[in-house]
Amino acid sequence: MATDFAALLHRFLTTHLAGLRGCSPHTIASYRDTFKLLIVFFRDDRSIPPEKLTLNHLDATAITEFLNWLQTSRHNSASTRNQRLAAISSFHRWMQTQDPTRMARCQDILAIPAKRQPQPAVNHLTVEQTRRLLAQPDRTTRPGRRDATLLATLYDTAARVQELADLTVRDIRLQPPALAAVTGKGDKTRHVPLTDNTTTLLRAYLAEHHLDQPGRDDHPVFFNQHRNKLSRGGITWIIRK
Repeated sequence: MATDFAALLHRFLTTHLAGLRGCSPHTIASYRDTFKLLIVFFRDDRSIPPEKLTLNHLDATAITEFLNWLQTSRHNSASTRNQRLAAISSFHRWMQTQDPTRMARCQDILAIPAKRQPQPAVNHLTVEQTRRLLAQPDRTTRPGRRDATLLATLYDTAARVQELADLTVRDIRLQPPALAAVTGKGDKTRHVPLTDNTTTLLRAYLAEHHLDQPGRDDHPVFFNQHRNKLSRGGITWIIRK
């Protein structure tokens, strides 16, 4: 028979996150990974096997020790620690409505503070540095024209690398006003205007690869030799080279 923790965790990940809240697969995977690590912590550090782990084992002290374990034993950053805490807090915030007798214990866990971390200074490129960066690709070659278009699109949209990788032809509007529909975390889409230069590059690039033809709406804008969308690593390599 499943423990109370196992039963509630299953409902939280499947019914609550996936069903009621409609979280993305990436978000659910992140939450799932957090609880996998929590289970490993109890097994390895407290000698409590998964099949015996119950809600009574989860209190503010145990969760704090788990967070410290992430940083000391697994060498996680403060940012990763805070992400794990956010997932655990979400679970206990929801659990208050499932078992009110545990509200006090849940609220003790919800009171655990996130770890403060220094905010890195954000360095911006000057106009001249940006101009030189965008001029780097060799536009006499097909890969160079792709790279020039990719960099210009990245500059205009300020997209994350994964957001750029996920762009499909249907996300690009070249008719005035030209824009890109960029979908980010939580499947939230923002519409970003494109400059005339980027619009010109995209129009030529899509035509060169026959992506301006009917039936290509779901094709990735930036793709590899197998016509699969570029990976985050592939885009990072283009940016750095």
